[in-house]
Amino acid sequence: MNAQPKGTTWILGISAFYHDSAACLVRDGVIVAAAQEERFTRKKHDARFPEHAIAYCLREGGISMDNLGYIAFYEKPFLKFERLLETYLAFAPRGIVSFWAAMPVWLKEKLFLKGLLKERLGALSDGDPSVLPPLLFTEHHQSHAASAFFASPFKRAAVLCMDGVGEWATTSAWLGEDHRLTPLWEVPFPHSLGLLYSAFTYYTGFKVNSGEYKVMGLAPYGRPKYVGAIYDHLIDVKPDGTFRLNMDYFNYCTGLTMTSQKFHALFGGPPRKAETALTQRDMDLARSIQEVTEEVMLRLARTLHAETGADSLCLAGGVALNCVGNGRILREGPARRLWIQPAAGDAGGALGAALSTWYEYVGQARKRDGVTDDMRGSYLGPAYTSAEIERFLRKIDAPYTRLSDEKLFDRVADELAAGRVVGWFQGRMEFGPRALGSRSILGDARNPKIQSTMNLKIKFRESFRPFAPSVLREDVSEYFDLEADSPYMLLVAPVRYERRLLLTETQRALWGIDLLNVPRSDIPAITHVDFSARIQTVHAETNSRYHRLLQTFKAKTGCAVIVNTSFNVRGEPIVCTPADAYRCFMRTEMDVLVMEDCIVYKSGQPPLQGDTDWRKEFELD
Repeated sequence: MNAQPKGTTWILGISAFYHDSAACLVRDGVIVAAAQEERFTRKKHDARFPEHAIAYCLREGGISMDNLGYIAFYEKPFLKFERLLETYLAFAPRGIVSFWAAMPVWLKEKLFLKGLLKERLGALSDGDPSVLPPLLFTEHHQSHAASAFFASPFKRAAVLCMDGVGEWATTSAWLGEDHRLTPLWEVPFPHSLGLLYSAFTYYTGFKVNSGEYKVMGLAPYGRPKYVGAIYDHLIDVKPDGTFRLNMDYFNYCTGLTMTSQKFHALFGGPPRKAETALTQRDMDLARSIQEVTEEVMLRLARTLHAETGADSLCLAGGVALNCVGNGRILREGPARRLWIQPAAGDAGGALGAALSTWYEYVGQARKRDGVTDDMRGSYLGPAYTSAEIERFLRKIDAPYTRLSDEKLFDRVADELAAGRVVGWFQGRMEFGPRALGSRSILGDARNPKIQSTMNLKIKFRESFRPFAPSVLREDVSEYFDLEADSPYMLLVAPVRYERRLLLTETQRALWGIDLLNVPRSDIPAITHVDFSARIQTVHAETNSRYHRLLQTFKAKTGCAVIVNTSFNVRGEPIVCTPADAYRCFMRTEMDVLVMEDCIVYKSGQPPLQGDTDWRKEFELD
């Protein structure tokens, strides 16, 4: 434990250079701001140094670089380089192609990351760029564990981190107590549950590190016909959930692809080419790897409970975004309480590095009530005032109306009930991959046409992709078999039986993509083909305006559920600024745009001129 700090201690956390760069600012253990770099640069999964996210965080805190007590980076590059070298040596000479592809970047930038970080951070300093606060490095899975436990409501909890790979660990177990995290055990690279799932993501034609949720969404359309082959040939899972992969079937250690020819032979052909038609085989593969992943997650959770006796469980790492698996852990696992870091992937590493510095390095005490977490609903990004929004709309001659809150909520509820699609831009932007009612596109969950309309005309994405419901927390059990909070849209639960529609004999005989257009409940737009839904519970304490909209919609319609999807189109990050929101609104078939108390209708808007870029209107640095 280090000496107690005097006065206010500001800590900047950073994740960068691999994927999903981000920055986070913490003041005396309180999370002040956090954002992904992609939201500012408009480059999805941007891995570059997060200069815009850092600038935003400093601005939100009202400080400069000179005020920082510590800067923390989310992993240790030398350990990662060690793993890279040892892997190539272990598989030599087969790894020579990927070795020569990776080495130039490592030798130019990543191996000398400390110097690069100091150079980039110094350029952001208002004072002497050569004088920076101490630069600390946490381990990758330590950052994940810290982001999960220290931000959670729990005083004591087991922590399970599952991802592709950090330095060496791919799965790690921890015990969190007060302000301490104790590592228990880990599964080392190349044996990785995350990379196993990514191999099937690659094989079914989706992009690794961004398409895994598509595999999860595709799974209910398939049958688990390949589960046996996966267990027999790809992964040896022990009763305690630990596992080893048969590396003969994978290529990520030695080549530039995820799967090997032996993998392709096992499943009957080469990987699906991106954007080609999905086949029943792809759906069956998705269902099979999803079931295997859920089983491993459940076994690991049970083992961790048996070893620690902790009734609370925290999850982080990219695999923790598998909300179907999370739902099974909640329903079937031994832990009484489950909390998942909403920025569970690498972006959340910035937050974990900052919190680890405060609690573990500085050694500060930690108080918890067992109920309230520290994420503030994950609304940690920038917000814009009505005055700023009006100034922008007037500048581009966009017709709009400004309404009182009472009239605004009443109007928007009416538009949703009439079947219109609404872009909803309110308050601070969400941190993490989910839109939670701040940068969202909304629709009526009762409307059976909304899913296809929003997928094809708004999001420009695959028709099979399900949409998530937002539901008033106080009403969640009336619609779903869920009694717990799910504020971050990271739990899947079944729609209540009494809300399901009886299927005809012909409908029950359908399988695969033919299931898509069969309504399955009285809230069909958010009910997946297996009668499940990825749920967001909306809480008045963290998002009062979104909560009020749902209350108004319920008063008018009797329904406390609406469709909530992220405010973006396929291939783009979630919108950040009013300019981003207006551009997305105009390039899609959304009907209404609501930004704070300003309402914009599509009719009467001037046409966009070319590839309009208004980013300079809202530059933060």
